[in-house]
Amino acid sequence: MTLVNIAQSLTIALDARDNNTRQHSDRVVELSVRLGQHISLTHREIKALTLGAQFHDIGKIGIPDHVLSKPSAFEETEWACMKQHPVIGERIILAMGDEFAAEVANIVRHHHEHFDGSGYPDRLCGTTIPLHARIISLADNYDAMAVSRPYHQARAHKSVMDILHSENGIKHDPDLLHAFCHVIEQSRLDAPCPLSE
Repeated sequence: MTLVNIAQSLTIALDARDNNTRQHSDRVVELSVRLGQHISLTHREIKALTLGAQFHDIGKIGIPDHVLSKPSAFEETEWACMKQHPVIGERIILAMGDEFAAEVANIVRHHHEHFDGSGYPDRLCGTTIPLHARIISLADNYDAMAVSRPYHQARAHKSVMDILHSENGIKHDPDLLHAFCHVIEQSRLDAPCPLSE
């Protein structure tokens, strides 16, 4: 069984556990792939990016319901628990043993690293963060702010972009953010219902 086949099964499992996470992952895949294509990633790189984006939150399967579904801000211990999901996700992917497993597991582990080294779990910085993880981080952050969650209302597109720009070089790779600005505007034009007004 390939990683793609297992992905379909795990996606169904994640959907049963938390439908919001599944829908979020689908949108992150779309935005990540568009950005990857825009910066001319190869077909193989796009495949790894797609799997990494689809799986980026798979470790949330291991997060307790009272944390995963909490409708308000986390306590310190709850936040520490939630920050384990990239490491849990990495272990799940590595257990699959597919030819892409190690590469995708590395992407999943590092999608919450920040460009200035303030992220988690390993406090990587700059281009030591895998390129695919930096791409997914942008798509992930955009979607997390642009879509309503139990703990916050959706922000308008301009507000989301203002926040992303304020995090330029801190949370996000400046070169990728520049490319993402072009991609997200085109994505909004292409969508039947524009991604957040």
